[in-house]
Amino acid sequence: MTKHKIYTMSVSKVYPHYITKAEKKGRTKTEVDEIIRWLTGYSQEELEAHLEKQTDFETFFAEAPQLNPSRAMIKGVICGVRVEDIEEPTMQEIR
Repeated sequence: MTKHKIYTMSVSKVYPHYITKAEKKGRTKTEVDEIIRWLTGYSQEELEAHLEKQTDFETFFAEAPQLNPSRAMIKGVICGVRVEDIEEPTMQEIR
């Protein structure tokens, strides 16, 4: 998937996959929402509104009330890519 395509993809299209992956690891939807709120500063109501509106990733992160400054400390591998090595800022936020 090209960078452009993921930016324009709706968060609501990927969100169910976040939930499924979390549940496979013994986690819950509530925990996924908590992490997203921690990362972006959205309230639960704002998060749900963006999911309903089918906001794209670029807008979702651009309009985030307060991106958590500690997010830069997140390390690890997602789909074989080290998060901390992703150079493009928005792509790193999405991962």
